[in-house]
Amino acid sequence: MTLPDWITAFFTLFLIIDPIALVPVFIALTLGMSSRQRRAIALRACLIALGLLTLFGLAGDKLLTFIGISMPAFRIAGGMLLFLTALDMLFDRRAQRREGQAQAQAADEHHNDPSVFPLATPLIAGPGALATMILLAARHDESWSGLAMLHGALVLAVAATFAMFLVSGAVERVLGRVGILVVTRLMGMLLAALAVQFVLDGVRGTGLIGG
Repeated sequence: MTLPDWITAFFTLFLIIDPIALVPVFIALTLGMSSRQRRAIALRACLIALGLLTLFGLAGDKLLTFIGISMPAFRIAGGMLLFLTALDMLFDRRAQRREGQAQAQAADEHHNDPSVFPLATPLIAGPGALATMILLAARHDESWSGLAMLHGALVLAVAATFAMFLVSGAVERVLGRVGILVVTRLMGMLLAALAVQFVLDGVRGTGLIGG
């Protein structure tokens, strides 16, 4: 994996996890908790999500082979899924859905720890992020060094998410609602372009178009 490939992998994972959009959700899920409790929940959620994403990055292609799905087909499906996620970001449907999940969780007084659900999954390690790890691993499975660099990018993306959780209150005050919406829409545009590239890679893998 070259440095540009590594940057692309990190950028893709950062976009699909979208830690900036998770900031207000994290605040809502941990409302009334102490700073120590928030740190513990943030750390637990990020570690669980990292474990899930690592598992799919290492063994996701074998799972696809076992159930008879070709990698080009998965690339196309994954690209379409990422494009739908990008549309959600562009039209703010993703944030509204996440806020709805947060409100539903907060309304349930019997579940005071949101680290596993909904933070770790489906908010951090959601279907889009899991699909992205399989797609990126398939691109760079030629060597263990390539996979190691990919998972290094994953660790950095999840670490960025953890950092955003830690400073969530300050970020919300600085950006405000409008600032968060602007950044989310910009990320949505970039993610849409990356999703189209995944689809093109999948179609190219079928042999329907040349390289």
